[in-house]
Amino acid sequence: MRTAFVRITALLPGRADLADLRRDPRRDLLAGLTVAIVALPLALGFGVSSGLGAEAGLATAVVAGALAAIFGGSNLQVSGPTGAMTVVLVPIVGEFGTAGVLMVGLMAGVLLIAVAALRAGKYMQYVPAPVVEGFTVGIACVIGLQQIPNALGVPKPEGDRVLVVAWRAVEEFARHPNWTAAGLSVAVAALMLTGARWRPTVPFSILAVALATVVAQAAGLDAATPIGDLPSGLPVPSLSFLDPGSLGTLIAPALAVAALAALESLLSASVADGMTVGQKHDPDRELFGQGVANLAAPLFGGVPATGAIARTAVNVRSGASSRLAALTHAAVLAVIVFAAAPLVSKIPLAALAGVLLATAVRMVEVGSLKAMAKATRSDALILILTAVATLVLDLVQAVIIGFAVAGVLALRAVAKHARLDQVPLDRGDHSAEEHALLAEHIVAYRIDGPLFFAAAHRFLLELTDVADVRVVILRMSRVSTMDATGALVLKDAVEKLERRGIRVLASGLRPGHRQVLDSVGALGLLHRDGREYATTPEAIRGARDHLETAGVLTVVPPPPARTAGEETAR
Repeated sequence: MRTAFVRITALLPGRADLADLRRDPRRDLLAGLTVAIVALPLALGFGVSSGLGAEAGLATAVVAGALAAIFGGSNLQVSGPTGAMTVVLVPIVGEFGTAGVLMVGLMAGVLLIAVAALRAGKYMQYVPAPVVEGFTVGIACVIGLQQIPNALGVPKPEGDRVLVVAWRAVEEFARHPNWTAAGLSVAVAALMLTGARWRPTVPFSILAVALATVVAQAAGLDAATPIGDLPSGLPVPSLSFLDPGSLGTLIAPALAVAALAALESLLSASVADGMTVGQKHDPDRELFGQGVANLAAPLFGGVPATGAIARTAVNVRSGASSRLAALTHAAVLAVIVFAAAPLVSKIPLAALAGVLLATAVRMVEVGSLKAMAKATRSDALILILTAVATLVLDLVQAVIIGFAVAGVLALRAVAKHARLDQVPLDRGDHSAEEHALLAEHIVAYRIDGPLFFAAAHRFLLELTDVADVRVVILRMSRVSTMDATGALVLKDAVEKLERRGIRVLASGLRPGHRQVLDSVGALGLLHRDGREYATTPEAIRGARDHLETAGVLTVVPPPPARTAGEETAR
């Protein structure tokens, strides 16, 4: 208990964080304002997409954004509702309702704090790049498909699978087309995508949404359904959604949400590090900050939050240098909630759908995908499988599948490096005549690389295929790693060779491999009758002694000396 308390205390903000806030406050304030302008339509859109409404997205952006900025492990991270989290939340809302989502967010916050206390954040760096790319592509596709009903101005059809829902929305649009909504969503998306190429620093998302709102109101476009009434301020914190009886049924969704929050937040923080010089996030503290944020957001009716890659990138490009920028972003959104709720409520849903469609398109880095596809076939396969699994199954299952495939392919690649090579006997210790006799009865094999389950079967086949020899010397000094399977296979090979009358000697056993060999009984075989040697020359002398004792090796008289003329002829 004391250790856990000490670990949590070490994750809390310190004096260095306060000092960073004073470094360049003017630039941070401007960066925070810029990020808030970009984040407003995204917070509204992701709140609507999650099923809890635009007010839930705003509450998450304000509460989670502020707390993650204070307690998180990155100076530049911006947190809030994200498209990836929305993908996970939609089925949870359908099955457990709004109260279930709030419970899941609270439970995910507790899990994230526990993971941070266990110092597990560093393990996220082992996520393979193809898994991340495939995950991102899959999320982009799901976000885009989720926007089809609002983009086409049709009621959201029933269904759990995003592909099914999108297809039914298209069918409904074909029967009752709403060209006003479709036109607004396409126009907003087109303005964002073309504007980003023309002037990357201009927040075209808010400009496009504002223009679409003005057009819809001025022209009286009834078909452009607005967001609807928003509360003028954050709701009073409440635990009315708490239902201890549902903890058992919600643990699986909470694990999925916590895993996604950890993955996306640490990836986003890593992206921020890569865009700057001298910035490096603390992964454990980042998980702690996200845990605190997700503990608080449900109290205000907010959805689970994560670090947001797009908003974090805007923050970095805008010149942010400390947490003050992310705090400013949350404060500006809070002011908008209190002062401009009536105006925000008039934004057409189709316009927000256009924002998210453009966001989905911009999430896909074509150059990165091409590079990954050209790297190796394995990388391309992992990327495709992860993307398809994200689209067809769910995000957590997709990451698990990507990890599993990447692990199998990595083991296969490592196993290929395990080699069993026949090597010549050392001529330095023997005359040419003695070497010729030794070569007739002794063969030496050098084992290079890992001797573990992925390579063990091939090793057994190669070694037991030895023929026409009396002694086999195994040079073990280059074995990099060995597991129980490898040790068992080695034992089996020794026993099979012994049954054929072939004596097996070993040299160069490492101390770390002795325990594994001893646990399966292989070390006893090699120790019997002194069959283990420290070096290969000693093993060769041991082989000669054995053959001489057995009467197999005899000394042959040296050939007659050649004349000078014969030597010249050669």
